Amino acid sequence: MGMCPVYLWTLPMFHGNGWAHTWSVAARGGTNVCIRNVTAVEIYKNIGLHGVTHMSCVPTVFRILLEGSRTNQSHKSLPVRVLTGGSSPPAALLEKVERLGFQVMHVYGLTEASGAALYCEWQDEWNRLPKHQQMKLKARQGVRNITLDEVDVKNTKTRESVPRDGITMGEIVLKGNIVMKGYLKNPKATSKVFKHGWLNTGDIGVIHPDGHMEIKDRSKDIIISGGENISSIEVERVLYEHQKVLEAAVVAMPHPLWGETPCAFVVLNQGETNQRDREKESVTKEGDLIKYCRENMPHFMCPRKVVFLEELPKNGNGKILKPNLRDIAKGLVVDEDDTRSKKVQGRGGNNVSSRL
Repeated sequence: MGMCPVYLWTLPMFHGNGWAHTWSVAARGGTNVCIRNVTAVEIYKNIGLHGVTHMSCVPTVFRILLEGSRTNQSHKSLPVRVLTGGSSPPAALLEKVERLGFQVMHVYGLTEASGAALYCEWQDEWNRLPKHQQMKLKARQGVRNITLDEVDVKNTKTRESVPRDGITMGEIVLKGNIVMKGYLKNPKATSKVFKHGWLNTGDIGVIHPDGHMEIKDRSKDIIISGGENISSIEVERVLYEHQKVLEAAVVAMPHPLWGETPCAFVVLNQGETNQRDREKESVTKEGDLIKYCRENMPHFMCPRKVVFLEELPKNGNGKILKPNLRDIAKGLVVDEDDTRSKKVQGRGGNNVSSRL
């Protein structure tokens, strides 16, 4: 952020990606632009009206920007630098947003570490890479904030550092004077997250040879299918690359043989779905997406069920509420009687065929 920035608020100021900007914008002699409603009309109008240079948002706001871009083109004259966090943005989503003139940097953090702890610091040599490869690099969580003493990825069993190979997964841990002392009047919770002096984030990730970290999933979101660990984020990234998918979230659903299997909740682009679609049409689209996944990832990682929604459940900050989706998925089971066309049925008795 240079001198005299114009910062547009799409996040509440109490958000971890928001509170630092209340003073940093002032420190740079900047202007704060506040809006009452986070809508495409309001965002694009204020970008054009005030010459906005910077903003922060959760990935959900990208959906608003993409949908609104069809009727709002006033922002085209000025690139806007965007800081995003809250969940890992798929490379395909970043590429769509950057086509609109937004320059995105991904950060990673948590309240327990005073907000943003890692930044995906852009490297000059990355500019020579193909665009799709640049977006994959940009989706990483990056390197540590200078105020953070140490960051590492530890094997969840041995607590040893994992190799810097971009493949071996472990838990992201933090250490430094910006990390909290503990939870207020809750020593049990404090002792649970601190081990050997490290704050254990509960996020599973890898370290690449260049030192950049990349989240693979929340530990509680990992899907264990037949002993194989499946990253819900990896499945979501493939779904986001499908031209008809606007939003996607993947959680575990019960499986009688493998224990768990991926279940995808999907919001299609406008014009691709209709509330009154007949069940047959919906199943056809479900089959198309499952077939697409099988063509683009190992079969054991592919969703066995795709549920189409008008909206994904979100909290007040725009983060997708996966616990709500897990509750829905718990009511679905896979019938393995037919190995060619397996049936997904609700425990209430309603059957929906799912071609796998």
